[in-house]
Amino acid sequence: MNRTGRIKLTLAYDGAAYHGWQLQPGVRTVQGELETALSRLADRRVSTIAAGRTDTGVHATGQVVSVDMPENWTAGALRKSLNAILPGDVWVASAEPVPSTFHARKSAIARGYIYRIGLGEGALSPFHHRWCWPIREPLARSILDATAAALTGEHSFRGYAKSGQPERGYRCEVHTARWFDWPGRGLEFRIVADRFLHHMVRYLVGTMADAGRGRRPARDVAELLTGPRPGELETSPPAPASGLFLARVYYHSGELEECGPRNQHLP
Repeated sequence: MNRTGRIKLTLAYDGAAYHGWQLQPGVRTVQGELETALSRLADRRVSTIAAGRTDTGVHATGQVVSVDMPENWTAGALRKSLNAILPGDVWVASAEPVPSTFHARKSAIARGYIYRIGLGEGALSPFHHRWCWPIREPLARSILDATAAALTGEHSFRGYAKSGQPERGYRCEVHTARWFDWPGRGLEFRIVADRFLHHMVRYLVGTMADAGRGRRPARDVAELLTGPRPGELETSPPAPASGLFLARVYYHSGELEECGPRNQHLP
């Protein structure tokens, strides 16, 4: 049996043409494209493990994948060869050898997402509008900042989850949640947490954006954190997938940054 070595890949991809990360029969997925390319290079079937499962239409600039390849493949050679044969909307940003104990999902201690809202005319450019949520009305920045601040700490995010996770519970610890300027184009929301529920970031952004537009009270954002949805209180519709990026995966406590995920691959 051929010996293998484990390699950590960091991927960037445009999720617009994919039915998410995870393999699914009959549809195009990022995992499917990557495993096809890896299997071709290894001359055998190769499986991968990712740090997170992005949904249909969601992008990534810092998705992390662990893969076992024949030991004759160095990390540098693998990155170069993958980028030569992968589709143009998937790119291996980096590759490095890791111990056999490294697990892209289980070894992670936190993940960071960025969500972009386009407010200025620049966001409507064909080079940007596919990767944001264009909103042609003002958002009250003070309300956005206040609602984001209410998210930090450990809370139940059941009210912001599309589907239940009763076996793991609904509590998540948010290390940071802040709004930043997207210069000349709008705003971006950066959030880092130990885990995320299904569609959680999109429901958070959709609800905060409605509060910022005066369509609902700002206090709703915090009240939805009290556990099961109190009374008839519901989130706003989720923000579109087009504005969401998995930006970074954290494996060491020293990597956690107060200001949230930054990624040089985002324009």
